[in-house]
Amino acid sequence: MNQKGPTGLLEREHRVIQRVIGTMVTLAGTLERGGYVEVGTLIDTLEFMRAFADQCHHGKEERHLFPLLGRKGAPVTGYPLDALIRDHENTRTLTRQLAGASEAYLQGNLAAREALLESLRGLIGIYPNHMWKEDYLLFPMANRVLSPKQQRDLREKFEAVDAQIGTDAYQRFEQMANRLEGQG
Repeated sequence: MNQKGPTGLLEREHRVIQRVIGTMVTLAGTLERGGYVEVGTLIDTLEFMRAFADQCHHGKEERHLFPLLGRKGAPVTGYPLDALIRDHENTRTLTRQLAGASEAYLQGNLAAREALLESLRGLIGIYPNHMWKEDYLLFPMANRVLSPKQQRDLREKFEAVDAQIGTDAYQRFEQMANRLEGQG
């Protein structure tokens, strides 16, 4: 892993996302056993998925990394870029479903438990494979084809995305992942 390069930053974000996905596994298990999931845990999970996983992480990839790789000759239709974008779109859909199911669940709608489980299971199913494709296929390719200047420029663009979300975005969401792990 290139820790200081732009793909190293994305891999570091993957590790935080993996921790929240692990919490989702615990939440799903609680729901499957008929247990109750705390309101704050669902709210934090949704905020994490919307702001960190989607806006911050996927935003960096879709607005900056993927187009740059396309300009460097990576196929923009099919695999890898189009397939990864479809994964992102699927996670957005599942996150919206999780939001709707969470709202109904928190209002006491017992039927929402199954919808909540379905959206959690969907996210749990997508992310590990998606991150593996990026960590072991896409990022090594990017590290080979991007020049040092392109890597520096890309890192600056990633830092600008973080600044739009908040200068402490990574630390804030890493702390949120810590809280979620403790609640899960």
